[in-house]
Amino acid sequence: MMIMTISTLGQSYEIGDKVADFTLKNIDNKMVSLSDFSKEKGVVIIFTCNHCPYSVAYEDRIIALDNKFKALGYPVVAINPNDPTAYPEDSFDNMKIRAKEKGFGFPYLIDTDQSIFPKFGATKTPHVFVLKNTRGVFTVEYIGAIDNSAKDDSKVSKTYLADAVNDLLSGNKPTVNSTKAIGCGIKMKK
Repeated sequence: MMIMTISTLGQSYEIGDKVADFTLKNIDNKMVSLSDFSKEKGVVIIFTCNHCPYSVAYEDRIIALDNKFKALGYPVVAINPNDPTAYPEDSFDNMKIRAKEKGFGFPYLIDTDQSIFPKFGATKTPHVFVLKNTRGVFTVEYIGAIDNSAKDDSKVSKTYLADAVNDLLSGNKPTVNSTKAIGCGIKMKK
């Protein structure tokens, strides 16, 4: 099993980069594209999965962030980048089950051919990318962690993702635009 590191990914998005449109399959079997969100102020892309304990620890916080920011124009779009042969828990069928159990109100997409996460430079689950939409052009405004307490939400003292979105909603660039994502390494197909 190979775990990707940023150095093996090649060129990936950085702060200020334009993000190319992409289309992935959602748990409802419909295809979802970034361009489907062209009427939103932006999108919160979170690379996550079912098996990683860090991702599981963040599920309720991701749901709360989507509930808060979707209404303000920054919905969450979750993407599972992992190879399900390495972790069967991350299969498409198990994604459907997990989303139903947890009541995900956001798209939960599968990067089946693993072509999208390298473009973003995602290396962990969870790994966050906040995109701002300017007349249909999405640019990367924040990359990194959701907050500063990966395993215990009661110990959160810095809410990086929420702060970045709030800064954007106020018409400003995020005060902190990059942090280190903490989580499980993305599992690549061999």
